[in-house]
Amino acid sequence: MKIVFMGTPDYAAKALEKLIDRHDVTAVITQPDKPVGRGNKIKFPPVKELALEKGIEVFQPNKVKSKEFVEILKNIEADVFVVAAYGQILSKEILEMPKYGCVNIHASLLPKYRGAAPIQWAIADGEKETGITIMQMDSGIDTGDMLFKKAIPIMDSDTGGSLHDKLAVLGGEAVIEALELIESGKITPEPQNNDESCYAKMLTKETGRIYWNISAAEIERLVRAMNPWPCAYSDIEGLGMVKILKARAIHGESAPCGVISEVDKRQGFFVGTGDGLLLVENIQVSGKKAMDVSSFLLGNKLNEGLKLN
Repeated sequence: MKIVFMGTPDYAAKALEKLIDRHDVTAVITQPDKPVGRGNKIKFPPVKELALEKGIEVFQPNKVKSKEFVEILKNIEADVFVVAAYGQILSKEILEMPKYGCVNIHASLLPKYRGAAPIQWAIADGEKETGITIMQMDSGIDTGDMLFKKAIPIMDSDTGGSLHDKLAVLGGEAVIEALELIESGKITPEPQNNDESCYAKMLTKETGRIYWNISAAEIERLVRAMNPWPCAYSDIEGLGMVKILKARAIHGESAPCGVISEVDKRQGFFVGTGDGLLLVENIQVSGKKAMDVSSFLLGNKLNEGLKLN
């Protein structure tokens, strides 16, 4: 099939790599280059880097729905537009342009977790599985008919980062299988049940703030979900804002919420929550590198009774 691919980050690049191996990708549409870091160096989106490496023409419109770019798009050969974390909303005109329309590689088992951050919220909410849904795009936000699904379990060790990487690979596999079925006419679109839907809102730094009156299990899931960004965090007396990168819920024990109840030089420190204790194992103090709490305690002191706000 002839494909126009629309995507921007690493998650999308994994799918693009699979498509290049199996189909004729006639063009890649991605977000404009942006300055990053303290030096404001211009960095290409991962999808652009891969496309250039493979000799595929790249377009980076500021507004994909502009009249000027729509005219360009009309002149690019394509049977289908494949979209993965592109970052712009497509107009009805674009959605209806190719023969098979536009399909999206969405990182959840729709209709659950429509929206911007399905991977992280599935972990934070305690879901046991997630996956990829190949969806026929319509004018809504992740509301189109479902075409194909592949599921994987969410492991107790999964973080936002590790699950992202698994789903990026799975997305590439799923879209290849789905396109074969679409081309052969073997897919029956399935409408989503809106009553079963939920929205995975966009992450901000504030999303990672820990409220110690909820259960240790909920906080542990938040810590995993927000790693590597924006990271779960709390203020500790004398240290300021501290990112908590790894933690474990301890059930059946209690202490005042947000208070360090015990410091163990080998394991970490224990904090009281609304239900159980949280054993904090890896942290990053502002301005310093991430480290195990056992290493942190070699040169720093934490006392029982310290408060985390």
